[in-house]
Amino acid sequence: MSIHPELSELPTKTISAPIIGYAKSQSRGTLNEWHAHDEGQLFHVVKGSLAIDTEHGTFFAPPERAVWLPSHVAHQTRYLTDTDLRYVYVQIEHASDLPSTPQVIQVTTLLRSLILEFMSYPRAETEKGPAARIAAVILDQLKMLPAAPLELPMPQDARLRSLCEGVVRCPAHIPPLGEAARQCAVSVRSFERKMKAETGLSYRTWCRQVKLFRALELLASGRTVSDVSHKLGYEGPSAFVATFKKAFGVTPGRYFGAAEAD
Repeated sequence: MSIHPELSELPTKTISAPIIGYAKSQSRGTLNEWHAHDEGQLFHVVKGSLAIDTEHGTFFAPPERAVWLPSHVAHQTRYLTDTDLRYVYVQIEHASDLPSTPQVIQVTTLLRSLILEFMSYPRAETEKGPAARIAAVILDQLKMLPAAPLELPMPQDARLRSLCEGVVRCPAHIPPLGEAARQCAVSVRSFERKMKAETGLSYRTWCRQVKLFRALELLASGRTVSDVSHKLGYEGPSAFVATFKKAFGVTPGRYFGAAEAD
C-alpha cells in the first residue's frame, strides 16, 4: 500500500475530516523550532528517531513508536537521524477522549496498517466513506494504546530546572545528591521532596532516566554500545546493557532491531 502523493504536502485548504494525514522525510539534524498547532498531532516514526521538547519534558521516539501531542502544546522537534514519518493531525473536536498530556506510545501492527491504509486516500475522500471509517478506528486505537517509558519530565521550579538542564547537557558528570541540593540552596530532604513533587521521580531515578534517554539518542545515531557506555560514565558495556534491559525489557540491539523489523 503506497501513500497518496497528495499527502507529501501539507493541505492548502480547510479539511473537515476528523484526521489529516501527512508523510515526510526529515534529515538528521533538522530542528523545527518552538511552535504549536490547533490540532492534536501524532508523530509516527517509521524509520529513524526524534526528540520532542515541551514544557512538560522531552519525549523520545525511535522506530515504530509515536509521540502524541494534544492541541496547543508548544514544542520543538529535533530529528536525531534521517527520519521517515507519518504525521496524523486530529481535529480538536475529535480529540477530547485522547490523552490530555504528551506521551510516547508503541505503534501496534494494527495501528501502523490503519495509518498506512488511511494515507493511501486523497484528502478529498477522507471526509466520508471507507477512509472516514478507517479514521474512526485510528482514533479508537489511540485511546487504547499504553504509554511507553520514554519521557523525561522537567521541573518548573527555576533553580531545580537549571540544575536538571545541566544534568541533561552532561549526564556523564551528575552532581551527587548533597551537591545538587546545595546548588538549589535547600536541604537534602527539601531537595528530594521538591524533586519528587515536580517530576514524579526521585533524584536518583530521574538521573538514571537522563542517562537512558541520552543512550537512546546516541544508539539511534549509530554509536556502539561500548561508545555509549563510556561516554555516559557506566562502569562498562555490561553494566550499561544490564541497566538498559532492566528499563526496557530487552538489550539495546534487540530494542532497535525489533522496532525496525516489527
